[in-house]
Amino acid sequence: MALIKRSLSIKFLAAIFVSGVFSAVSVQAATATQSNSAANSNKPSSKTKSTAAAKTKKSTKPVKSQATKETAKTLAAQNAARDKVVSATSKKPSRLLASKKRRDTAPDHWGEWNGPVGTNPGLHSHAALLLDMQNGEALYQKNATQIVPIASITKLMTAMVMLDAHLPMGEEFYITDDDVDTLKGSRSRLAVGTQLTRQEALLLALMSSENRAAHALGRNYPGGIPAFVAAMNRKAQELGMTNSRFLDPTGLNSGNVSTARDLAKMVTAAYKYPAIREASTTSEAKFDVRGRMQEYRNTNPLVRSDSWDIGVTKTGFIREAGKCLVMQAKVNNRPMVFVLLDSEGSMTRVGDANRLKRWAEAQHG
Repeated sequence: MALIKRSLSIKFLAAIFVSGVFSAVSVQAATATQSNSAANSNKPSSKTKSTAAAKTKKSTKPVKSQATKETAKTLAAQNAARDKVVSATSKKPSRLLASKKRRDTAPDHWGEWNGPVGTNPGLHSHAALLLDMQNGEALYQKNATQIVPIASITKLMTAMVMLDAHLPMGEEFYITDDDVDTLKGSRSRLAVGTQLTRQEALLLALMSSENRAAHALGRNYPGGIPAFVAAMNRKAQELGMTNSRFLDPTGLNSGNVSTARDLAKMVTAAYKYPAIREASTTSEAKFDVRGRMQEYRNTNPLVRSDSWDIGVTKTGFIREAGKCLVMQAKVNNRPMVFVLLDSEGSMTRVGDANRLKRWAEAQHG
């Protein structure tokens, strides 16, 4: 009996042992299965492998940036703009890139006249004149015969005298210490030592009213500044500008004086020069100043307005003259001369030009 009991105990223990072994094996098998599943889930399939390889291969191909795509077009536009200011007498292309007009709509605060026909346009300029170029009739005038300083409006006379001399437009000269303004202390981005052509100096003087460029034009005239100023006054007399006097080519000297009537004669004469029409109405330009590109914009924002058709323009400002503006522009398809002197406020000369234009359109529509 004892033997039977011992045999049963041994069988029972063996069963427990076998059961434990099988359980351990099952746990290990399950663990291995889970590990393999996790590994397989993280391991890319052959299809995924080829897709990833294709993507990697594709991404190594250099991609053209938008700037690169536009380079050819940009260079073509720049070359076309450069050709506009290259002198016919110069074999070397100009370093100045100019664009004729960039159109935009004039803001409302630039001035507008909405009064009934026959009323006063309500200008804020001290002196003003609107002249019909076809018949010489003054459509509007205010203090038109009063002699006043004219600031950089002077540069139109500077341009005419320089062009009358038929000097080589591609000839180069340097900005020197003599061109630095010691009278008013005005600033300039044309550093001493900058080399530029006569063509480039003309554009910068008329478009952005660059004083050093204007002075350099006079200084490089045969006989220098004294001969140039004498020629300016002779030209004024030839044009019938009997109440005008010039002392320098920039207009920084308040002794440069004229009347609205005389300036209308000067604008009419300046319109006959294609080079002055082109330069004075150019809206913006980039110029290489000693290896650095400088951006210049026209000092008259109306050249960028769709509502204006301007043939010649020049702005001016010194403290004694106030804000000044002269233009040749069309009103109802008729060429007219606008003269606005000693305007109040930074934008009032532009506002007065718009008011006078609206008034003329209503009067002579």
